Amino acid sequence: MNRSLSRRSFFLTGCALISPRLSGRALTASGEAPVSTGNAVPATFPTQDPDVVREVVRVAHFDLKRLKEFVDARPTLARAAWDWGFGDWESALGAASHTGNREIAEYLIRNGARPTLFSAAMLGQLDVVTSFVAAAPGVQRILGPHGITLMAHAKAGGGAARAVVAYLEKVGDADPRIDSPSLTDAEIETLAGTYSFGPGPTEQIVIDGAKGQLAFMRANAIKRGLAHRGPGEFSPAGAPQVRIKFVLEGQRAARVDIFDPDLVLSAQRI
Repeated sequence: MNRSLSRRSFFLTGCALISPRLSGRALTASGEAPVSTGNAVPATFPTQDPDVVREVVRVAHFDLKRLKEFVDARPTLARAAWDWGFGDWESALGAASHTGNREIAEYLIRNGARPTLFSAAMLGQLDVVTSFVAAAPGVQRILGPHGITLMAHAKAGGGAARAVVAYLEKVGDADPRIDSPSLTDAEIETLAGTYSFGPGPTEQIVIDGAKGQLAFMRANAIKRGLAHRGPGEFSPAGAPQVRIKFVLEGQRAARVDIFDPDLVLSAQRI
């Protein structure tokens, strides 16, 4: 090895110096060509398949049997996390925590999921919750996935978390809610519709007004409920800092602008 090669350069290039290139017919340690698995390597490799990650987080809300099919085969999926939109990240453990699914939560932790303040609240781990609040006063006001409060997580834990609920009631501010005035049918009709920000079929935003509740949805994506924050202004679930603002022309919305916090997208009604 060239003695002029720095320690830093060695660590940056070491793999290239001591390993065959990972392209074409890479060799194993024995010098033989590896046996093909017969499976195509995903374009996202080595990042985990996003479709699998999303499904793991989804079933972690309610289906232990299905979850085990994924995690038993690949234990690192116990730490799976998914952004449902606008930075509303949810881990598999977070899903089990706000639904009060103790069995799923404990299974995920046994397999390497990282415990959190929210999982501790649901599991009734009072000493963990009190230590969090003592170390970072005000932490009880932080919202979990989808804007679900710490108190809601504790209540989801049922009888086992009763002491945590009592403690959070004493501390206060563990159940902050966004004031979201209801909309009339006429107001919903004014805003609901399809908005386009490009020529492609996926470059559209649907503002859905079903069941008297506005929701935001991009083509082929999950609906995100919208909280009413002011005249023509909303924030999506789990992202109270984001603003979705409608621009009216007469009695109908003509455009929707999305700020996060600056303007990131503007779409015209079609």
